[in-house]
Amino acid sequence: MCFTLTVTMGNRSERGAVKHRRRITISGESAGARAKRSGAAETLSGQVNERERRQETSATANKQKNDNDTVEKRLSCHKLQESLLSSDSGYRNYRGILNWCVVMLVLTNARLFLENLIKYGILVDPIQVVSLFLNDPYSWPALCLIIISNMFIMAALYTERRLAVGSISEGTGAFLYFVNLAALLCFPAATVLILTSMTPVGGAVALGVYTVLFLKLYSYRDVNKWCREIRQAKAHTLSHSHSCPSVHRANCTIADTHVTYPGNLTHRDMYYFIFAPTLCYELNFPRSPRIRKSFLLRRLFEMLFLIQLMVGLIQQWMVPTIQNSMKPFQDMDFSRMVERLLKLAVPNHLIWLIFFYWYFHSSMNLIAELMQFGDREFYRDWWNSETVPYFWSNWNIPVHKWCLRHFYKPMMVKGVNKLLAQTAVFFLSAFFHEYLVSIPLKMFRLWAFLGMMSQIPLAYFVGRFLRGNYGNAAVWMSLIIGQPVAVLMYVHDYYVLNSGGVMQDDVS
Repeated sequence: MCFTLTVTMGNRSERGAVKHRRRITISGESAGARAKRSGAAETLSGQVNERERRQETSATANKQKNDNDTVEKRLSCHKLQESLLSSDSGYRNYRGILNWCVVMLVLTNARLFLENLIKYGILVDPIQVVSLFLNDPYSWPALCLIIISNMFIMAALYTERRLAVGSISEGTGAFLYFVNLAALLCFPAATVLILTSMTPVGGAVALGVYTVLFLKLYSYRDVNKWCREIRQAKAHTLSHSHSCPSVHRANCTIADTHVTYPGNLTHRDMYYFIFAPTLCYELNFPRSPRIRKSFLLRRLFEMLFLIQLMVGLIQQWMVPTIQNSMKPFQDMDFSRMVERLLKLAVPNHLIWLIFFYWYFHSSMNLIAELMQFGDREFYRDWWNSETVPYFWSNWNIPVHKWCLRHFYKPMMVKGVNKLLAQTAVFFLSAFFHEYLVSIPLKMFRLWAFLGMMSQIPLAYFVGRFLRGNYGNAAVWMSLIIGQPVAVLMYVHDYYVLNSGGVMQDDVS
């Protein structure tokens, strides 16, 4: 009993000692942690103080540097640099100079226009404009000639329908197309030359319509021929397959709005293409989603305003200048001829620029909007042309696309030399320029033809010897000076043939 008590007491004393030791150990560990945390805080505080000292040092250095820069700026005001107008300066913002050029151009032409008004008075006459199109108010030969063009359209459509079903051979179809397209050029030309009631302006408009129609029907024939070749190739491929859809099914529409050959051979499709602002036919034209009324009204206003402006400038400015240029040309007074040429260049070029905007932007966008025609690229940045070929391939995109698609590329496929193909394109363009000028005037002088063919050596010269801004200036010079030369040549010859008299020259 005593022994047990002693042992028990001993155990209690030992447990007390263990508890005491545990307390001492835990207390010792807490002190160590506090020491570590205190050391870390001192280290962090030291880092913050070091950062602050660095910032103070940096601020002091910056202040000293700024003070030194201020002193240096006081002592020096020059640095290594180029003048702004030097090409090495890299300066390209000449907006102010461009605005100055525009202001000077407006002021100069305003002075010329005011001088014209003081000298001649108001020459604008709307009745005279009507007489340019009609000799007799009860006779409309140009309009009748345009209406007759529907016969050639129907001939092309029904020829294609016979070719699509195999009623006639490809050779027969080609012959019928040749006759139709040849008549499309010869019939209106003969009509204009024979009819005395046909005015030059009316004849030019009618021939312009027939020329556009010729290019459209040529494209219509090519595209449908390509479709037949594709259909025949598919039929040949499918005929050698044992698990394939029928030929008819292969040519069916993919969607309700998608047209495939020969489903395109309808009156609706044909006349949509005839009135669309393009010369290149395709089965599915890109379409705009809706007609924008505000856009349509803006283009209509531009058309009405600009056509009146062009007529006014022609009557008030160009006609007197041309009339006063006849005598120097008849007398072959070279110095006076050059002076009259330069005097005519300004209004002629201004009217040409207005006509470009009126036709290629306002009119063609109006037609495209009405017909929801999606491709509105009627021109590109021809004003930046540094070469002559760049100008001719960018100022009239519909004609350029036609020449490239139906004339230039087929010749290249057949192995024709590139230079010869380009020359042939210029020759075709020269032919149509002369066709649209000489036949309405009922005289053949080849000035327009020679003017277009002269673009070939000009293109070589500019591309070979002129670059950049110099090439662009050469292109502008050819436009500003070349057109008045052709105008004066034709007007002079037309006056001599039809009047037989000599105009009095007005030297002022």
